[in-house]
Amino acid sequence: MMEAERDAIIAALTSVVDGIAATFGPVCEVVLHDYRRPERSVVAIAGSVTGRTVGGAMSQIGMRMVARGDEAADELNYVTRTDTGKLVKSSTMLLRDPSGAVFGALCVNVDATAASEVHALLGALAGIGTAPAEPPVTIFGDDIDSVVDVMLDAHRHQSWALLDRAGRLDLFRSLDERGVFAVRRAIEQVAGRLGISRASAYSYLSQSRKQANTGGPS
Repeated sequence: MMEAERDAIIAALTSVVDGIAATFGPVCEVVLHDYRRPERSVVAIAGSVTGRTVGGAMSQIGMRMVARGDEAADELNYVTRTDTGKLVKSSTMLLRDPSGAVFGALCVNVDATAASEVHALLGALAGIGTAPAEPPVTIFGDDIDSVVDVMLDAHRHQSWALLDRAGRLDLFRSLDERGVFAVRRAIEQVAGRLGISRASAYSYLSQSRKQANTGGPS
């Protein structure tokens, strides 16, 4: 019965996606995500700020939400930059079923590149321009494997062979906290990138989770 209620919420919001995007015009993209299928979570989309299509994957932000589960909270008016340099202001509003469980999200992405450039120009003309803080880069794409690869690259500051046991567990715990292992095939992808067996990857993941649950080294 709960799955039917979740399906009904998704169906009801599908038509809302086009309405919101039409209201704000071509700089706006609205994306409806179903977190029950993270590898192809995009079930409806209007606008083309991030270039994704229906059946596309969630970004690192969505994966982080999945990792937090029901403890996740809405994230509003945050700014990121795409890998092509586009400045995007976004809001991620979680979908919850009647029991309060998180199962999806409605996301609004606004291309703020032009507005930011005009703001900088006016500031420079007025003599009060200051360099804004550089927003983090977020990878948006239809392929979940590319998103996982980017997250792996961001955490490989040191060769796996040079990491001690604590460092290896920290790496797996960090990836787990960011939702990497909510994706099917991710454990194989991580193992391949690190040059270890799948069994070893599962072992490190299990140990890192045990350590996190006990609040200290296992």
